Amino acid sequence: MSNTGPIWALGAMSGTSLDGVDAAMILTDGVTVFEFGDTAYRAYTDSERVTLRAALGKWDGADVAAAAEVVETAHAEVLSGFKNAALIGFHGQTTAHRPEAAHTHQAGNGALLAEVLDAPVVWDFRSNDMVLGGQGAPLAPFYHFALSRHIGAQKPCVFLNIGGVANLTWIDPAMQSPETPGALLAFDTGPGNARIDDLMADRLGQRMDKNGALTAAGVVDGDILEHLLAKEQFFRRVPPKSLDRDDFHDWNDAVSDLSDADAVATLAAATAGAIAKGIAQCPMPPEQAWVTGGGRKNPALMEMIAALLDCPVAPVEEAGLDGDMLEAQAFAYLAVRVARGMSTSAPGTTRVAAPVGGGQISRPGALKSMTAI
Repeated sequence: MSNTGPIWALGAMSGTSLDGVDAAMILTDGVTVFEFGDTAYRAYTDSERVTLRAALGKWDGADVAAAAEVVETAHAEVLSGFKNAALIGFHGQTTAHRPEAAHTHQAGNGALLAEVLDAPVVWDFRSNDMVLGGQGAPLAPFYHFALSRHIGAQKPCVFLNIGGVANLTWIDPAMQSPETPGALLAFDTGPGNARIDDLMADRLGQRMDKNGALTAAGVVDGDILEHLLAKEQFFRRVPPKSLDRDDFHDWNDAVSDLSDADAVATLAAATAGAIAKGIAQCPMPPEQAWVTGGGRKNPALMEMIAALLDCPVAPVEEAGLDGDMLEAQAFAYLAVRVARGMSTSAPGTTRVAAPVGGGQISRPGALKSMTAI
């Protein structure tokens, strides 16, 4: 593998929405994104989602082991369809994340995937950051910085990812590099789709509010909304800061007496309000907010966000990017940085003490060698 020039890297992401595995290739040298390559998606089955949900909030044990098997199988299936990847970035499935205890767990063994796929795999991206005092999340900001350059941004902008948890990356593209002090500020803003998804599953047996239909049909309960946004200490904490998918679970209790539509609309409004509070904590107002993740497919939620922000809000597709695959691309990008000894997080992205590179590299044959010892 070249140590300086661009290579084709393959990244995979299984996010907190538990929908499936995204996989994408990019051509990069770990600094610049030169080209986007093939993509693929492998949905989790209903039974696999049940297994994954059973592991949420847990660090080990039978449920986590079962989730790891699901994750490894799904990743092996989708990643085996790609050719000519010099390196693979594998995030795994987060089952629990407690940054205040310097503890995080992503189910799935990258060393096993290296054997199955016969390619080097970079994984365990979060541990190094947390050992040095970081939150371990979010990890996509360095890639967001590269994308801001790729799309030609000239002034501060925000990449807003609305997955199970919502997070933002404030970027000053005029800075020399993502490690440069003041170049990035990144943090979780609050719930993304998780609270709505859980309500849809519990009440209606559905995975999500498809196309935001219930959000649009409901009426926001202003008193409950004000209560949800006023009481959370998290909103007053200085960023960087991060969350677990199941934080804010009491939001669902707060809307328990509302109709399905009104409950979903109120949860969506709270998500939008939390995002607005996050934007207010940025160093200066952004010129543009680019939205990625599943939340961008909820038109009513997007309208709520746009009504609260003082800048244009648009899906990343309007900048020529792929919002479905951006997180997977990010781990391809980060894998190259890890392989080349470059940092993947900094004080402004995770509160780590100094820029640090995360991840370990597993190469084919390593497990066989260990077995033979």
